[in-house]
Amino acid sequence: MSSAGLDSLDFSKLNGLVTVVVQDHDSGEVLMVAFANEEAVRRTLAERKAYFWSRSRRKLWRKGEESGNEMEVVKVLVDCDGDALLYLVRPKGPACHTGNRTCFFRELEPTDPSAPSGARRPT
Repeated sequence: MSSAGLDSLDFSKLNGLVTVVVQDHDSGEVLMVAFANEEAVRRTLAERKAYFWSRSRRKLWRKGEESGNEMEVVKVLVDCDGDALLYLVRPKGPACHTGNRTCFFRELEPTDPSAPSGARRPT
């Protein structure tokens, strides 16, 4: 595995942000997807805690700063284009603000292609 520096990241595609996929280091389960600006990435690397940029609140935040459900960052991987990161973490509690272990707890059901938009397929 090769390494990359912070200067290899492309923050230009998402107006100063990169996409961050967060995965449990031990189980491999995908926990959440968020965004990070350069400061969030720098702090994540320095403190080994997961930092992100809130697009709605327009501010930096550390996972667990309010809930206590912090994430210890074990490793950060960069995708081939430099515009997405993978945080491999050891979570200390649920990742999702709903209290679920992961944000991916709902299965998207197929729809009937002939039904109006948003209509569910009969079961």
